Amino acid sequence: MIMSTAPKRRPSWRGPAARVAATALGVLALTASVPAQAAAPAATPAKPYGTVTAVSGLNQRMFPSTDSAVKGTLRHGAKVGLVCRVRAQAIAGNDLWYLVRDARRVWVPARYVAATGSVKYCKDVLV
Repeated sequence: MIMSTAPKRRPSWRGPAARVAATALGVLALTASVPAQAAAPAATPAKPYGTVTAVSGLNQRMFPSTDSAVKGTLRHGAKVGLVCRVRAQAIAGNDLWYLVRDARRVWVPARYVAATGSVKYCKDVLV
């Protein structure tokens, strides 16, 4: 009987199966640590409301004029509640501006907002 003089090898955890297992555990750990990004639909405001149609977004102004200070911006597709409308500076042939239903009392040009519901003139609404 021939005896081997080489020492017995212990199982190695560095083989291909171990690498696959370690990779799987790493992916599992990363997946578990990343919170799920649930795309909850934005709540639609009560009527009347408007949807921003300007592709590049829309400035909210302190007064219904482009000379007025910018108080914020709205992204394309944003839905905002509307209080009333006035005739003011014409933007691309449209002279209507909407007062946004917001605590800051800001204005947006009707040229870039698609209104849903009936928006009364501000003289007919107590604001």
